[in-house]
Amino acid sequence: MNTGVVLVVGGAGYIGSHMVKYLREAGREVVVLDNLSSGYRDAVAGVPLVEGDMGDRAVLDVLFQRYAVDAVMHFAGYIEVGESVRDPGKYYRNNVSHTLELLDAMVRHGVDKLIFSSTAAVYGEPCYKPIDESHPREPINPYGRSKQMVEAILADYERAHGLRSVSLRYFNAAGADPEGELAERHDPETHLIPIILEAAAGKRPHIAVYGRDYPTADGTCVRDYVHVQDLCRAHLLALEHLRQGAASAAFNLGNGGGFSVQQVIDVAREVTGQPIAVVDEARREGDPAVLVADATAAREVLGWQPVHDRLEPIIEHAWKAGQEILYQDFE
Repeated sequence: MNTGVVLVVGGAGYIGSHMVKYLREAGREVVVLDNLSSGYRDAVAGVPLVEGDMGDRAVLDVLFQRYAVDAVMHFAGYIEVGESVRDPGKYYRNNVSHTLELLDAMVRHGVDKLIFSSTAAVYGEPCYKPIDESHPREPINPYGRSKQMVEAILADYERAHGLRSVSLRYFNAAGADPEGELAERHDPETHLIPIILEAAAGKRPHIAVYGRDYPTADGTCVRDYVHVQDLCRAHLLALEHLRQGAASAAFNLGNGGGFSVQQVIDVAREVTGQPIAVVDEARREGDPAVLVADATAAREVLGWQPVHDRLEPIIEHAWKAGQEILYQDFE
């Protein structure tokens, strides 16, 4: 079923811009709302871009009046854990208060379907692994708490207003557009794979490995990486799930196996052909040894199956996009 316009909030950012391209290739009509605080206008060329904030009621009302929006995908959250600890107000203001403005606008204009970009950070320290949706939700930082708050609000809005939602709890989004037209562009960059590739491209002298004494096969932390293209597929499946009348739900998105920091470095060296200097540092406080998703529910309910479930394509696509967009002077 293909009805109405999909509003992609935060559609000029990393995952949002990939989602816009994915929706367009699926034949969907799209409009983007983004304040461009961390997004890029050139990432959404060819689709309507409303430059504004999801916390601005006037902007939202004009947008919903102008476009026949049928569903919303929300990628406009701030995402940096460390920053959320230093400046919690920024995270609660944007991720919670501004999301409330978006939800109220949806209610005012009769839009009742939302796909929400959530996070594995809602779980906090893992009690067991892999983590399924029944795992206790005890976030340990303002970022995770802000996402947990929105999930709770969404449940209340379904009861009060019939606004149905799917919250997708990502573990580690990674990779880039296989065609090299879109890349992961954060400033500053804090995610492992793009940091490693910046070192490969000579944009930084080395990378740091924080701890080699974890109870894992090689002593480094293990994380679950999900290709951004697979995340986009999950979002579209979640939207179709709601369009078929399903109730609200939350799903983990991960490959379920996990890769260690050292494995990521080794594969990046193979893909790029660069040595990639490494400096060993002490463990960081709050870094669990293993964070891996149990995504069985997404597979069984949504029919989602990751296509890029190995490190090689994730890093190959990120490297290709980086050379096309970020490392033009790389030789």
